[in-house]
Amino acid sequence: MDKIKNLFTVTSSPHIKAADDTRSIMLTVLFALIAPGIMSIVYYGLRPLIVILVSVASCVAFEALYCLLMKRKQTIGDFSAAVTGVLLAYVLPPSVPYWIPVIGALFAIIVVKMLFGGIGCNIVNPALAARAFLMSWPVIMTTFPKVFSKLSLGVLNAADVVTSPTVLTVLESGPKAAVLPSLLDMFIGEANGCIGETSSLFLLIGFFILVVRKVITWHIPVFYVGTVAVITFIFPMYGFSNLDFMLYNLLSGGLLLGAVFMATDYVTSPITRSGKIIYAVGCGLLTVFIRYFGSNPEGVCSAILIMNILAIFIDKITRPKRYGTGGGAVNVK
Repeated sequence: MDKIKNLFTVTSSPHIKAADDTRSIMLTVLFALIAPGIMSIVYYGLRPLIVILVSVASCVAFEALYCLLMKRKQTIGDFSAAVTGVLLAYVLPPSVPYWIPVIGALFAIIVVKMLFGGIGCNIVNPALAARAFLMSWPVIMTTFPKVFSKLSLGVLNAADVVTSPTVLTVLESGPKAAVLPSLLDMFIGEANGCIGETSSLFLLIGFFILVVRKVITWHIPVFYVGTVAVITFIFPMYGFSNLDFMLYNLLSGGLLLGAVFMATDYVTSPITRSGKIIYAVGCGLLTVFIRYFGSNPEGVCSAILIMNILAIFIDKITRPKRYGTGGGAVNVK
């Protein structure tokens, strides 16, 4: 009799059943992030791997400790802290001292995530917010080793690092700059930068994995990257041709990493389809604006954080009207 009653139990919507849960989604994201990390190890040795492991371990430990102290149910089993740890490591230079990801993890997990209520309650992306906070150490955060530099495993820093400017910095020198890599090298990954920026090819593979697995939709990454492509093609700078300037902007810096893995965060991006498009275009416009006129040649981190804050307002103006409300409704007294 109880089984029959359960069949007719009325509950609030939504009534959609799906096999996916937070744990399975996060595991898929981690799988899609493996290849860029492997390429970083190929280019710089084992130090990026240790930075990644320290970052992940710190994020998981801080979340577990917070739940223990606050007597809350442990949430590390959903792997969201592990994803934050990987993404945090991916926006750090390979040569950072190991205490940097620890401080970043503390800020990302405790300040940005758990103090706001945990997963689903944070208003900005934890990894990007932590990166913005870590810019308090500008020399460390803007020192990038040359590709194929085998970094030492020293605890404090990677000694004897051969540094090289990023592509976005070199672009200002014009198309004849001696240290400017070819577009093919940049696509494969032979251009210095943060750990997760090593290979545009593998970031695109990660994008297809997430779309095929229906973890994300294509709207935000495509409109984000597309907006940057259109503007940089129409308004090239520093003597580059339209096409070359556009491609260098698309393949350099953290654009693809941010568009695929950061801007698509469920919690900090709009829900509606039109909202996603507005949000993505806004990310693209801000990224180009910062790259063109700001002192920071990157722009992706700041652009996404700003649009994270605006996401709730975008959802508010783009949400559909409830059935039975609006101009055609009839008031019955």
